[in-house]
Formats: sequence, structure tokens, C-alpha cells
Amino acid sequence: MSLSLEFLVASGVGWVTACGIYLMLRGRTFPVVLGLSLVGYAVNVFIFAMGRLWWNAPAVVGLPRVADPLPQALVLTAIVIGFATTGFIIEMALRSRHESGTDHVDGRPDGPDGAAP
Repeated sequence: MSLSLEFLVASGVGWVTACGIYLMLRGRTFPVVLGLSLVGYAVNVFIFAMGRLWWNAPAVVGLPRVADPLPQALVLTAIVIGFATTGFIIEMALRSRHESGTDHVDGRPDGPDGAAP
């Protein structure tokens, strides 16, 4: 049984997305930020794979096999926006920790008074 490259890329994107969603559902801010980053990476790989990867093909020339530059440009833009968004979310998480005194996403501390059900 041989696995195709498409199956491996799809499985990788699926696993990274599943791990990102799992981390986003955690109660602390650091796993939530990490989960958001993982989902962003999975989306970037998905968009990049939609442009079909060609070996030894020119970027934009009138040949039959041409690499599509649009997904590459979209992913490059998404990386920059994702980096800025991650920095903003980390700053909001640090501010929330400073204001509430805890790093839970709902603002309730651990313990008998703020224990989750």
C-alpha cells in the first residue's frame, strides 16, 4: 500500500487543525494562544497546497506547467498578519493576567471559590 502525497498533506493539515482546536478549548491563556497559532499554520499549509506544488517549474512564464503565485502571495500575507495577531493576543492575555490576577480565559482563579465544574 502506497500513500499519496495528497493524503499525507491532508492528514497533516487535519491533525494540526485538530490539535489546535483541542488547545483552543483549554482553560488557560497560553494553550489558547498556541492553539490559535496551530490553526493559523494549518490554514496556511492548506492554502499553499491548493496552488499545486510543481518541481522545477517557472513562476510566471507561458509554459504548460506554471506554478501559481497567488497562493504563495496569500500565505506570505497570512504569515505576516498571523504574526501580528499572535503578538496582539499575547499582549491581551498578559493584560488580562495583570487585571484579573489569573491566567484563566474566564477570569476565575483555581480553588474552592472559582473551581470549574
